[in-house]
Parts: sequence; structure tokens; C-alpha cells
Amino acid sequence: MYLRLPAAPSTAFAFKWCSTANLVVLAFALIVIVLPGRALASDADVQTSWRLLDYIGVDYAGAVSNGKVISSAEYAEMSEFAGQVETRVRALAPTSAKADLLRRSGTLRNAIAAKAPPAMVAEQSRALAAALLAAYPVPLAPSSPPDLTRAAALYAQNCAACHGASGDGHGPDAAKLDPPPIAFTDKARADQRSLFGLYQVISQGLDGTAMQSFAALPEADRWALAFHAGQFAYPETAARDGERLWRGDAALRAKYPNLAALVGVTPAALAADIGPEKAAALTAFLRRHPAAVTVRVDGSLALTRERLDQSMAAYRAGDRKAAADLALSAYLDGFEPVEPVLAARDAALMARIEGAMAKLRAAIGQGRPASEVEAANRSLASLFAEAEAALAPERASSASSFLGAFGVLLREGLEALLIVVAMIAFLKKTERPEVLGFVHGGWIAALAAGVATWFVATYFISVSGASRELTEGFGSLFAAIILLTVGIWMHGKSNAEAWQRYVKAKVTAALSRQSGWFLFLLSFVVVYREVFETILFYAALWGEGNGVAMLAGAGAATALLALIAWIMLRFSARLPITQFFSWSSILIAILAVVLAGKGIAGLQEAGILGVVPLANIPRIEFLGLFPTTETVLAQAATIVVLVAGFWYSGRSAATARSSGSPAE
Repeated sequence: MYLRLPAAPSTAFAFKWCSTANLVVLAFALIVIVLPGRALASDADVQTSWRLLDYIGVDYAGAVSNGKVISSAEYAEMSEFAGQVETRVRALAPTSAKADLLRRSGTLRNAIAAKAPPAMVAEQSRALAAALLAAYPVPLAPSSPPDLTRAAALYAQNCAACHGASGDGHGPDAAKLDPPPIAFTDKARADQRSLFGLYQVISQGLDGTAMQSFAALPEADRWALAFHAGQFAYPETAARDGERLWRGDAALRAKYPNLAALVGVTPAALAADIGPEKAAALTAFLRRHPAAVTVRVDGSLALTRERLDQSMAAYRAGDRKAAADLALSAYLDGFEPVEPVLAARDAALMARIEGAMAKLRAAIGQGRPASEVEAANRSLASLFAEAEAALAPERASSASSFLGAFGVLLREGLEALLIVVAMIAFLKKTERPEVLGFVHGGWIAALAAGVATWFVATYFISVSGASRELTEGFGSLFAAIILLTVGIWMHGKSNAEAWQRYVKAKVTAALSRQSGWFLFLLSFVVVYREVFETILFYAALWGEGNGVAMLAGAGAATALLALIAWIMLRFSARLPITQFFSWSSILIAILAVVLAGKGIAGLQEAGILGVVPLANIPRIEFLGLFPTTETVLAQAATIVVLVAGFWYSGRSAATARSSGSPAE
């Protein structure tokens, strides 16, 4: 592999050019969200034109100075490249932007013919390159972070013979080449070269030199080589400083919301923004660790902002459906992944953000004035700023990991524990220990399924926010419906003191008719719902690096849950069966109301149900109470059904006692 990169322009030119270079970065961002319907051109044609413009912008300064040609060979090359650009643009498919592109390319060719100042030519070429990519979108970034371990082997095999093992341009074959291979260690040159520019040369080669095209390599390998070649001018020691900058500055991280932003910017443009030393350090770090752009926790908040901006644009354009879909994506794809960690560090802030996003989606769904939707967006923006501060790496501590792991397991585990212990106590009271195996089998299977879910989500697929909310929502509603009927039944039996033996006999008969599998299913669903939520939380918490503290918190919560279960079983064993039925029916009724609210809230957050906010209702997640009309109505309806069911079952039991007939 052999790359010939142009000579570096003067310092004055470089800094004037930096402002124009931002246009290219902006174009990259626009292309990520470009609307369908733009003309599709040959990727190779557009990329070749972009590469030629990139070379003109950098190399022209080595051909002309003060209106005079200082290198005939370079000047001839610049003139040829400008002519090729104009010819290639003319051959592109028709679009509304093509006429402007032709005008710009003609202006650039004339400027070079007139030996215009390098700063002017550079500005024109960069602006034309940005406009070209905006009109004819082509792939500009890798789909995932490249494998840099493989890149080292690829470089040794294909590039080191010319460019040298250390990238200094003195490989074994370098002396045979004319012009000689460039040195990747030349920082002045490297500062003017984006990773996308390196990728283009690797993919297409360079006419008039020994640099051949490596298009036969897979796209992922070419991107890996671009990242590897782009490291040599920025040493490992600088990368360590860059990592500290990256982890400690949320505003700096916001500049790179995705890989497209990373590969599109040049170090010179970044230096004009944050200073040369910081730019060199950050470039050294990110070119060695591109995965940092995609896995950092606040990256999801950047995606959330991006989706909300798109949603606002769609709403202004009158497309309410697109606006609603984008707002929902902002929550499920952007905020959901950071929700567990934020809940551990600042649960109140997390609840405020969830409420604010629900209000935004409600405003869009109700077709409220654009000013109201914009106000909701501004409110969210201020909350996200608080969230970024809470999610900053320096806020991660052993104490927060311990408390987070302890709190979530205790909260999620308690609901499942109450239901499972109630079933176990019921079976012991009715002297049916042989059916206990179904209940134990259900919760053990749920734990095993939870481990399998973690394994699959970690190594094979990503559990989306929608999947999470649907699992929680439908699981909660299923459990609420079952508990509703069980609670009413148990309340009726609590009044049948005179018929205790008959009740026990009926229960025995009922349980012999394959009810064990029903108990297995109920035990599985209520436990898996909580395990699913806990696993997603722990997976996010584990990434903070305080694994020992997290495991300690999980262990402490498990011990406390075991103690609670032991106390409940011992206490229930001493209760008369009718009193046990009475207390259990109240507990189960409360859990049914809680799960009804949580189930509806989960379906709202998944976008299945609409949202109508209620201003004066507090959010108490532990009780399943959320400030929306739908969740409150669901809980109210559950209470009405319970009250009516308790009244009817009690009346039936009283009637049965007075008539001397057994209560069913």
C-alpha cells in the first residue's frame, strides 16, 4: 500500500480553512438523516470527485503562492483535478442541486486557472465537496467500530513495505518509488487529513503514483487500515491524555455523537475549535479507541437529542405521525439504555425526564401548537444537561454501584417475592406440599430464563427499549388479571369459617385437576418480569467498572429478600386459615392494583397506548401510580372490580352460611 498525501499548507491558510472544513462535518451529519428521494449516484463517481476536491483543498498551496506557480507539476495536477471534477459532476444523475454544483465546479476551475490565492481555492473546494455529498449521499462512515487488532496485521501485510513498519515512509521498497511514499508520522500532513480521506485513497488508489486501489479488501478492512494509518502522527502518550479529556468533558463528547462525525473531521479543524494540544490528544485516543464513540453512556442522550430535533422538524412540517414516531424513538432507542444507570444515581431526575418525555409525546399526539411542543423540547434539553452531569464518569463510585444494585434488586424482587411466598404459604395451609414443586419450578425456570436472556442480549442481539417495555407491560397485566381473580376468591373463603374443612377439600380437588401447571406459569411470569428488568439494569451498571461493589449490593439485597421470605412463611404458618385468606386477599389485591398501573405504563412507554398527562397526580412507581389518565383509570377500574368482587364473594359466603349450603 502506498499513499501520496499533499504537502501541508501554511499555518495562516490552515486556520482560515478550518472554518470552511466545518461545512464538510456538517454535511456528514446531514447525510446521516438525509430524506429519501435524493438522487442516487454511483458511489465511486461521487467519492472520486470528493477525493479530488479534498486534494485540491490541501495540495494547491504547494502549487501557487502570491499569484505565481511555484511547482509546475503540482499546478498541472491541480488543473487536471479541477477539470475532472467538472466532468464527473456533469455526468451525475440530474437533481435540483446539479446546476449549482456545475456552477461551483466551473468557478473552482477558473480560480485555479487565474492562480487565485490558496485560501480562496481551498474554501471553494471544501464548500463544493460538502454540497456534493449533500446532493448525492454516499456511505461516509463504518457501520461499526473497526477491528484495530486486525488492522495491524493488514498494515504489515499491505503497507509496511512502502510506508515502513512505524509509518515513517522508509519501508524496504520506498527507495524504488517515484514519487516516494509519504510518512504517516508527518503531523503537519496528518492534521489536514480526515479518516474519510484516508479511506478514499485506500479504496480507490491514486493515479500517477504507485498507490494502488485496495477495493478488493472488505469495506471493514479498509476502514480499519484508515484508522491504523491515522494513528502514527499521534503517539500513545497523547492518547492517555485524550482519554482523560474524553471522559471528563461532556461537551467534548457531544461533538462526536456517531462514527460519521469522527471520520469526517480533520485534526486541524478540531484544533481550531479546542486548541492544538487537546485536538492532538483527543485524535490520538479516538483513532485508537473508536468504540468509545458508540459505547459511552451519554451517547444515547446525543441520539435522544438528534431524534427530538428530527421530531420537531417533522412536526413543524405538519407530519404528526413522523413526529410521534421520532419522539418515541428518542425515548426507546435513546433514553432507555441510560435509564438504569441514571436511576441508580438520581432516581428523581430519571422520573422527571420520563414524565417530560411523556408530556412531549402527548402534545404531539394531541396536535398542540408548535410553540407548546417546542417548549416541551426546551424543558427536556435542560433535563438532559442535568442527566449528563449525573452520568459523567467521575460520578461513578463504589457506593453508587452498591446502592444501585441493592435498591433495584430489592425493589424488583419484593413484588415477585410477595406473590410467590403467598402461593407457597397457601399450598402449605391447604396441605398440598406435592404441588409446591410447580411453584418452585416456575421461579427457578424464570431465573434460568433470565440468565439466558442476559447471555443472548450480551453476545447475540440487543434488547431494544420497545421489547423491554412490552415484556414488562404485558407481564404486569397478565399477573394483575390473575391476582384480581385470586384475591376475590380468597376474600370469599376468608368469611367461610364454618366451612373450613369443605374449603380445604375443594382446594385439594381443584389442585388435583392440573392446576399445578397454572401455578407454574404464574410463578414464572411474575418472577421473569422482575428478573428481566433487573438483568438490564445490572448489565448497564456493570459497564461502570465497579463490579465488586455491584455484586456486594446484589448479595445484600438477596440476603434481605431471603430474610423477608422466611419471616412471611413463619408468620403465615401461625395464622388460622381463614385469617390467612383474609390477609392474603388484601395483599394480593394491592399487588393487582400496582401491576395494573405498571402494565399500562409499560405499554404507553412502548408506544402501544396513548398518553394523556394528569397535572396533580404524583409519580410513585413503587405503587404503580403514574401521572397519566390511562394508568390512573386502570388502577381505579381494578379497585372497583375488587370492591365489587369482595362484596359479592362476602355476600355469597354469608348466604351460604345462613342457608346451610357449602360456599363454593
